Amino acid sequence: MRTLILSLGLLLALPAGAQTHAPGHEHEASSEPPASEPPASEPSTHGEHKAGHMGHPGGEPQEVRSLRDIPVMRRGSGTSWQPDLIPSSMLHWEVAGWGLMFQGVLFGGYDVQGGPRGDSALTGIGWLMLMADRELPSGQLVASLMLSPDPFTAGADGGYPLLLQTGESYKGEPLHDRQHPHDLFMELAASYTHYFSDTWGLMLYVAPAGEPALGPVAFPHRVSARYDPLAVLGHHWQDATHISYGVLTVGLVTPMAKLEVSWFNGREPDENRYDLDLRAPDSFSVRLSANPTARVSAQVSYGYLKSPEALAPDVSVHRLTASATYHAPFGSSGFWATTAVFGRNVEGEEPPSDSFLLESSLDLDGHHAVFGRAEYVRKTGHDLVLPESLAHSLFGVGSLVLGYVYSFGPFGPVRPGVGVRGALNVIPEGLEPFYGSRTPLGGMVYVRLVSAGSHP
Repeated sequence: MRTLILSLGLLLALPAGAQTHAPGHEHEASSEPPASEPPASEPSTHGEHKAGHMGHPGGEPQEVRSLRDIPVMRRGSGTSWQPDLIPSSMLHWEVAGWGLMFQGVLFGGYDVQGGPRGDSALTGIGWLMLMADRELPSGQLVASLMLSPDPFTAGADGGYPLLLQTGESYKGEPLHDRQHPHDLFMELAASYTHYFSDTWGLMLYVAPAGEPALGPVAFPHRVSARYDPLAVLGHHWQDATHISYGVLTVGLVTPMAKLEVSWFNGREPDENRYDLDLRAPDSFSVRLSANPTARVSAQVSYGYLKSPEALAPDVSVHRLTASATYHAPFGSSGFWATTAVFGRNVEGEEPPSDSFLLESSLDLDGHHAVFGRAEYVRKTGHDLVLPESLAHSLFGVGSLVLGYVYSFGPFGPVRPGVGVRGALNVIPEGLEPFYGSRTPLGGMVYVRLVSAGSHP
């Protein structure tokens, strides 16, 4: 246990180990090592700078001075922003003036969660995304489709085992100590940014399935979490709206900052994971994002979610979030990413409940990677599905995660890997009768497949 805690502390304190990037690498979204520059004699592919190719000999991406220089892959999930300095994982094509990009991450393994509320299961988790962008004389058009295999591979008994996780339902009962599967359609969206000048423009995002302007980049899409297959315990305090059915967002955009307002359907997806749960928009959010440097992205946001839980239709939620992400090269071919998130929910007459997260992933050399996560969340007895006498009590629960992944290849467009994840959960004395210990354990061994960035 001491080794786990000391190793996690060392990982989360790694900024001092980040080094200047070696020349000749490009930066795109994902947690894979940077790919090599194409030869100087090759013509540039469509919109390389828009896809995140901002490197130049000597290392750091060039400063974004114009809206046309903002890389497409600054967008992390929905319309959220991540740092411009991003390692390569996108596959690129150019078709009839459109830039096409594909990216995906798939995990499959054996998940074991200990104690009376624990369980074990084979599970598969992940997502596949196709994005198309086109530069127009007056702006940029982006369309995206994102699908998840979770309904087919992680849907048994309402989702995969995960101690202390809460949110959504299965067969009319609230889920606890399990993470619900994501819906088949994670995103089906289009956005257009109109440039009034090089320094400001207006963005419109329309999504039958998409993400409102609320919270950080969702955990499945963060570089700092890309080696970890399992969800964060604060998911429903921070980024649970990343799949919302019916979203309209308008934003004022500059090269370094963006202010957005969203109108959306606040109800979480139902138990049918294969359809679009369209309802009249009834909720709203506002988010301010900033990328002051190529390495840093931060946001603060507020949202009002009307009746998010189908089992509690009379309860609405006020959600406040703040987050910061830092990306940096490590050594000659590695990459380091860290994210810190705060989320607060105010539900009905209940007292406010908070969540805190710090997570990090470190690719040491393109093959060996370690990752860690520390969380603390205050959940009610109602959240944890405890007896009625404890339903309105708040319990502070925590988790310390440490993991390792070895990546092979790449082999063409795919980079396979194998990994292991261990979790030490920490609960208060009042929960010990339900979990059998103050420190119940969890773990997973898994294989990982990720797209390997390249130029056609």
